[in-house]
Amino acid sequence: MSSGTLWTVVLVGSVGCYLLKLAGLSVPAAWVERPWITRLITFVPAALLAALVAVQAVASGQDLVVDGRLAGLAVAAVALALRAPFIVVLVLAGATGALVHVVWG
Repeated sequence: MSSGTLWTVVLVGSVGCYLLKLAGLSVPAAWVERPWITRLITFVPAALLAALVAVQAVASGQDLVVDGRLAGLAVAAVALALRAPFIVVLVLAGATGALVHVVWG
């Protein structure tokens, strides 16, 4: 990719992001204050984070894989369900993923 093409892509992306933010700010307040929209908006960050975690846990490039990441995610889900402290969840998930990697390669 040439330098001119790269700068064009960066500038077009920047303008697009600015216009998207401007569109969000242009929404009338009455639309945003509706109760069902308020409830919906509170769940969007959690849904996006869950989607990112799921993709990172089972994808490697264009392929679906089952490895230590999925086992670590399962252990983390169980630990969270049992209301373990966050640091314990991280340690358990990491240890599980590492153990699966060592045992099964």
